[in-house]
Amino acid sequence: MERVLVINAHPLVTSNHSLSLQVLNRFISKYRELNPDHELQQIDLYREEVPAITADMLNGWAKLETGERLTDVEENLMLRMSEILRQFKWASKYVIAMPLHNFNIPSKLKDYMDNIIIPKETFRYTENGSEGLLTDGRSVVVIQGSDGIYTNGDWYSEVEYSHQYLKSMFAFLGITDYRIIRAQGHAVLDRSEILAEAFQAAESAVLHWIRDEDLRTGITFRS
Repeated sequence: MERVLVINAHPLVTSNHSLSLQVLNRFISKYRELNPDHELQQIDLYREEVPAITADMLNGWAKLETGERLTDVEENLMLRMSEILRQFKWASKYVIAMPLHNFNIPSKLKDYMDNIIIPKETFRYTENGSEGLLTDGRSVVVIQGSDGIYTNGDWYSEVEYSHQYLKSMFAFLGITDYRIIRAQGHAVLDRSEILAEAFQAAESAVLHWIRDEDLRTGITFRS
């Protein structure tokens, strides 16, 4: 049975106006329709505690290495980080919903990534460099909303760092089945057309997941 983790990286959390959240809702609805028995959890990065790399966190990490006693603040940070990491490793599939903020990922999503890119947990150092540890067939779908258009092969495409960063980091962890759904061009295109195209892409991504699972289990998929 697949385990899906929804990572909501939108600051408005439940906005009906957000393109990325509307597409996320369509994705989840379609997935649940086709997979009612699969487990699904969600973390709302702008509603729940997601520790940032601060002096307390760095001190806590250092003390864990030396066995020194942690302060209460440091201990709480380490515990919360462990909870986030445990939930991330629990899942076999991930769907991230996010707006594009100045050509990059939202700040809380960067904090989240810093909680899951952990040596000996999701990757390891070797004599030949680093090696991802999550090589058991996991998948990622990123749903991105933006005012601009970033697929025309122009300057905007070059500075769209969020896609480059996320795809690279998940590959670094060993997750290479990565897809992005863009609800883009809100500043210049008709909203209903943007959503129609993105909804179709979301449903296709759900079917891609199902086909992959069927191939692993030997079941023939019929749409």
